[in-house]
Amino acid sequence: MGAIQYDIGDLVFAAEDLYNDGGLPGFDDEALIAAAGARGVVVQYGHAQVDPDQELYLVRFESGPDGTLGAPVGCLPDELTQTPPG
Repeated sequence: MGAIQYDIGDLVFAAEDLYNDGGLPGFDDEALIAAAGARGVVVQYGHAQVDPDQELYLVRFESGPDGTLGAPVGCLPDELTQTPPG
């Protein structure tokens, strides 16, 4: 297993538009979950059971103008960045 790139509590941004692949209840399939640049916080991390070398992160992205955190979303490392948009 490789080193963890992000830790719990780290501020991250969506590196690209993130869509529901069917695994997130409460969202239509292919619904936009987080737009590129959306700010979120890592709430958990681990590795895929079928591929122990694949890191996975649970991130709660801000939703709405008040900054409320949405439901946890599973993300791959390349879907996240710590570089703010702009």
